[in-house]
Amino acid sequence: MISLYTYSSSIPKNEKFVYISCPICGSSESRPYWQIPRARFVLCSHCSHVYQNPQPVFDDLKTRYQEEYFHYELENEANFFNLMRLGLEDIQFSRWEPLLREEGYFLDIGCATGMLLSYMQERGWRVQGVEICEASAKYGMAQRHVPIFVGTLEEAPFAKETFSFVHASHLIEHLTDPVGFLVRVYALLKKGGHFVLVTPNRSGFQAKLLANRWRSCIPDHLHLFSKDTLHRLVRNSGFRVLHIQTWGGIAKGLAPRSIKWVLDRLAKRYGFGDVMLFHLEKV
Repeated sequence: MISLYTYSSSIPKNEKFVYISCPICGSSESRPYWQIPRARFVLCSHCSHVYQNPQPVFDDLKTRYQEEYFHYELENEANFFNLMRLGLEDIQFSRWEPLLREEGYFLDIGCATGMLLSYMQERGWRVQGVEICEASAKYGMAQRHVPIFVGTLEEAPFAKETFSFVHASHLIEHLTDPVGFLVRVYALLKKGGHFVLVTPNRSGFQAKLLANRWRSCIPDHLHLFSKDTLHRLVRNSGFRVLHIQTWGGIAKGLAPRSIKWVLDRLAKRYGFGDVMLFHLEKV
């Protein structure tokens, strides 16, 4: 049997939850959207953003990312790294990398075990990681010899305009405050610096086909962005959108290989893929 879900952490039984307003537009008006075990998603009546409501409080939420999560990251790190590398190739990273590399540091937020940091370091970058899972961060520092701050980006003691390139893959959908996160990233970037943001695409074909059986509709994802809602959010945060890329037409095992091959290529060409990458610039 093929699972339609990605990894979902072990959720403590005594987690506390809080009702929130829409993080994008501030509206408190919403209607039920998707219901799954241990999570309830709503659709904002004003801007159409989909988010969990109620949401776990942060002090409880962060306990999900401990030893079990580390083993999941370690087991899948090669596959995750390859997807991140291919995503950078899609936006022709090597063309604009040399100038940015000369001007500042590379920051990977949610860097897991540090494989992408190590790769960038080998390419000549001065690197820095941020990772909330202490076991993953310690592994990256010990095995890959890369600097990783253990905690959240908001807790990290980085000076403003330190980084010329910031990367965050499959992170923003986990955050209780995506708006505050983008404000912090903008402050840390040098003027003209680039930001690569990757997250599941609720406006993609698979999400529309599968609804609450979509593999990214899980309790750990507090926000399910569409291209429109994420575009609005990053623009409101001050970023200029350089490029939007999607990929993943249908998950492996949900269709014959020949159909998957066609859908994957069409999704990448026409923008209805399962995952989306936003290539942004601080202006």
